[in-house]
Amino acid sequence: MKKAVKGTYGYLKIKRNWVFIRTIVFFAISIAIFITGYVTTGSRKNLFTIVAVLGCLPACKSLVNLILFFRAKGCSKKAMEQIRPVEGHLMGMYDMFFTSYQNNFSISHMVVEDKIILAYTEAENFHDKEFKEHLTTIFKQGGIKDMTITTTNDIKKYCGQLEGLNAMNQEYNPQRDDEVRIVLYDISL
Repeated sequence: MKKAVKGTYGYLKIKRNWVFIRTIVFFAISIAIFITGYVTTGSRKNLFTIVAVLGCLPACKSLVNLILFFRAKGCSKKAMEQIRPVEGHLMGMYDMFFTSYQNNFSISHMVVEDKIILAYTEAENFHDKEFKEHLTTIFKQGGIKDMTITTTNDIKKYCGQLEGLNAMNQEYNPQRDDEVRIVLYDISL
């Protein structure tokens, strides 16, 4: 299996597979410890049972993580094939999945350039206003101000926006763009 790098195409699928395997292994270890204790002592009342129950804690945490990865949808191959040629010098981030207390936000592709964030989603029920509020709140907490966030679910419109952003020959601060990307990677799945 390939290593999953956040922001690359196929990240969610690769990460989902790894978390699935990890979850199965964690539960298998706990079950094996429990069975070993039961077979050797003939009773559930032993130290092995306690160790097996404690081993279920990371297994259950991994299971919750797995459920999130199964809910997250990444960028489709069709969309990626349309977006990649128009990315130009922009650093694209694929398969971004953001969670908040109220909603989950599936972003297929996203770019950061100066004070502009463009995002494309393939989600049918995307809560645009809540997504912008969520990111704005996170950016304020991180000391990042004056970001313009634009989301769309129209691939042609998004590709046009990318071409327009590429055509702009303005001075920008790549270090600031990296800081924004780091925040986005930190708050995404």
